[in-house]
Amino acid sequence: MILTRQQEVRVARPPLESFLRRVKSELGCGAAGVTVCLVSNAEIARMNVKFRKKKGPTDVLSFPAEKKWRVASGEWREKSTSKRRREVDDYLGDIAIAPSTARRYAKKNGRTLASELRVLILHGVLHLLGYDHETDQGEMDKVEAKLRKRFGLA
Repeated sequence: MILTRQQEVRVARPPLESFLRRVKSELGCGAAGVTVCLVSNAEIARMNVKFRKKKGPTDVLSFPAEKKWRVASGEWREKSTSKRRREVDDYLGDIAIAPSTARRYAKKNGRTLASELRVLILHGVLHLLGYDHETDQGEMDKVEAKLRKRFGLA
């Protein structure tokens, strides 16, 4: 589900909702819930300070519902050695995206806003699944690059 709580940038939600479904399907979590909320720069800046202790707006923040799970090879598994399967109707978490900041990064990266928003949705979902590019020695970057190529995102 994609919600809009900002009026700074006009965004077409249906294509993004379709892309979100594709990402979840590709990662083996098609029925799991994810909410993407498009927020203002001011709102994401408040969240960035509150949850990351970083000042100013960012483009995307992810809030996993449960941190101990991770998708690997299309199967849900616990990060420990347990192989318990997660229910398909579980809720993965929430993603906040600031379209104003995304638009600025899109220009910087030579992408359209629509493409940048797709990149951010993919990035956010990977975080919900437990990937963390700040601590995983490049694992998330490799997975994200592979999926960007598959989805036709530069």
